[in-house]
Amino acid sequence: MKYQMTIEGWRFLPHSYSIINQFQCLELLKRENIELFHQDAPYLKESWTQHENLFSTSDEISLAKLQHPIITQISDATLRIDFPFRFDLTTSKRTYVFITAEIGYVPNEFLWRNCSLEEAHHNFDVTLITPSNWSKKGLLHSGADPKRIKVVPHGIDPNIYKPLPDQERELLRNQFGLKDNFVFLSISAMTHNKRIDLLMKAFAKVVAKYPNARLVLKGLDSIYTSQEALVKIIKKHLTEKETELVLERLTYIGLPLPFSEVAKLYQMADAYISPYGAEGFNLPVLEAAACGLPIICTKGGSTDDFTDSDFALHINSQLVVPHWDEEATWLDPDLEHLTELMYFVIEKDDFRNSAKIKGSTFAHQNFTWKNAVDKLLNALELEG
Repeated sequence: MKYQMTIEGWRFLPHSYSIINQFQCLELLKRENIELFHQDAPYLKESWTQHENLFSTSDEISLAKLQHPIITQISDATLRIDFPFRFDLTTSKRTYVFITAEIGYVPNEFLWRNCSLEEAHHNFDVTLITPSNWSKKGLLHSGADPKRIKVVPHGIDPNIYKPLPDQERELLRNQFGLKDNFVFLSISAMTHNKRIDLLMKAFAKVVAKYPNARLVLKGLDSIYTSQEALVKIIKKHLTEKETELVLERLTYIGLPLPFSEVAKLYQMADAYISPYGAEGFNLPVLEAAACGLPIICTKGGSTDDFTDSDFALHINSQLVVPHWDEEATWLDPDLEHLTELMYFVIEKDDFRNSAKIKGSTFAHQNFTWKNAVDKLLNALELEG
């Protein structure tokens, strides 16, 4: 049986929602039982512009050629994946909304028309698609109907995110000028939920003991003020001496890169680090594991769904109410434990070598976009 599916979302943008949407679309195009249509949603900010060459040429062409639905079309299902979250019904038989609750609940201002999630979910017969159990808890806390929530994780493209053979990796590290260094990598928008302040403090301690360590940060200056945020964090949280130690060993990349180039960052690094406070999913952690990197990430959050001790070191954390929002809850990773884990991953060659195999195998077997879209179609009742 063939089904019609409409997606309302963002394309050609390096925002996480757009990235997820586009990788899902590319996988959906492979499904013989799905006739896919795409309705572009307005970008959140007028300053956002289309980005070219994020994907391969063939994939960019496929994304550009997605069919546009006609006004009177009645698809079997519509999936919205944009922001703010909209709950009004579509002309499709069923309507689904992709939504995340990073900070333990969904603020009213995150919803179209500024209503509460409880009110919106009660008034409109939509089913929520969310990528992690952490996020699902936040939706439930905000009053969503548990019978209309589906957890569908994200995935990786195994043709892009994979370990390199040793010789190719050595050449790549030479190109980056980091052949003889231990390289930590972290990819994020540098927003407050990423806890870059903790990463900076921990890295300052690490380089005092291991001066050969380096930190590569990948931000996204084209849609966020990532570099500006990083500068403020360093000024606020590091002493003059710590700042000197860190800046000598820090590489910042703010430009948008094709995903094949982002993969090279993972492939040349020695460990991936994400001491986050709140995430809906945290896709870079999964991508890093797929590329064979040992992971250091916060314990208790969204990444619990797709990391284990074979390849990930989990930072002890506790649930706290952040000072900037009394309704929110997020994780507060322990700085000393984070620092200890960074020491550990530098010192333990055996763990890194084992993690390279086990992490990439785990991600490639369980969390490809094929796996994710299989689960998505099941949630959308578009199987068979």
